[in-house]
Amino acid sequence: MAFESLSDKLQDVFKKLKSKGKLTEKDVTAALREVKLALLEADVNFKVVKSFIDKIKERAVGQEVLESLTPGQQVIKIVHEELIDLMGSTQSKLTFSSMPPTVYMMVGLQGAGKTTTSGKLGGQIKKMGKKPLLVACDVYRPAAIKQLQVVGSQVGVPVFSIEDSKQPVEIAKAALEYAKANHNDVVIVDTAGRLHIDEKLMNELEEIKSAVKPQEILLVVDAMTGQDAVNVAESFNEKLGIDGVILTKLDGDTRGGAALSVRSVTQKPIKYVGLGEKLEDLQPFYPDRMASRILGMGDVLTLIEKAQQSFDAKKVSALEQKFRKMEFDFDDFLEQMQQVKKMGPLNQILGMIPGMNTQKLGDIEVDEKEIAHIEAIIKSMTKEEREDPSILNGSRKRRIAAGSGRDLQEVNRLIKQFEQMRKMMKQLSDMTKGKKGKFKLPFM
Repeated sequence: MAFESLSDKLQDVFKKLKSKGKLTEKDVTAALREVKLALLEADVNFKVVKSFIDKIKERAVGQEVLESLTPGQQVIKIVHEELIDLMGSTQSKLTFSSMPPTVYMMVGLQGAGKTTTSGKLGGQIKKMGKKPLLVACDVYRPAAIKQLQVVGSQVGVPVFSIEDSKQPVEIAKAALEYAKANHNDVVIVDTAGRLHIDEKLMNELEEIKSAVKPQEILLVVDAMTGQDAVNVAESFNEKLGIDGVILTKLDGDTRGGAALSVRSVTQKPIKYVGLGEKLEDLQPFYPDRMASRILGMGDVLTLIEKAQQSFDAKKVSALEQKFRKMEFDFDDFLEQMQQVKKMGPLNQILGMIPGMNTQKLGDIEVDEKEIAHIEAIIKSMTKEEREDPSILNGSRKRRIAAGSGRDLQEVNRLIKQFEQMRKMMKQLSDMTKGKKGKFKLPFM
């Protein structure tokens, strides 16, 4: 996840602040100097950093803060509030036209992930109960139309295109008529990009804008480009007038400065962020949740939402009963692992837990391959062995090791860990017997 390095540095600064009983203005100034350097290293716009630090200093060196019982905590609270304000205060949702179809025009430079993001957005809007239509208006890039059709089929959203046409404005107009005739209430227009901003690109986009009168123009920018992402956003906003930004590749090895700068520089909100390759990895942007994650406070709300989407309530209830009766088996264990995987990469999930710093996990860095190895071992067991692990003798374990391509030691370790977990869950169940509703699975 972006911000890991920034998050580390900020948490170190605040740890020093909290360790001091009383703070002086000099202490606060020194701490803010470190915060400033950390933000600049994260590629946050210089003017944005200066304004941000000035606002914090003005609030943090007041009598009310320095003479409070927990001045360190008060300074952190101020930084947290100002960080939220910097990124837009509240979540900015998509707006819908009172007269369907609602048209969203996707714009941006080539390589920012515009076509894939268009498809992902179509999938998100479909989940809202709408009937979206994707429109292929990138007639220049080889295979752009095919790419949109592939993504559209993956999310179950139809794609409108005109074969052999090199007239994006005409395609957009025809798509609008098609949407009205077929009751598509949302139209997402995937436009062409260039490697850089040029007059030809902007003229074409302005013509499409004039032809379809979009409800919102959404700019897709690659967070990996750092400060350049902000410059791109500024240019598109000046020439076209954008309504919101979608930041892609925020899960990559990026310093995250674009997310902290783009809203302040353009005064346009970040509406979504792309956090991975999967179609469900496009997420609404919540400034408060992102600020909490940057400051190491976790993101419990997103974690809960992911769990609710991934876990079946009836299955969870049935599992609780199995734990009580010591009937939890390897099939149940495998199913739960697969449910957790649906929530996304484990490093991202751990990053949402308050106080958890994935960068500092060191040797226990989450290896997705380990999960695949565990799955291979369990799938190499017979149905009887998965249901009753007590029958796993030496020869059975050797067969499982050979079948899964893992060594015997690894198979033994998994079986031992499984038995320990089963005993622990039974103990938890016994402790809460008679206390209705108190026993909960650890992941819920």
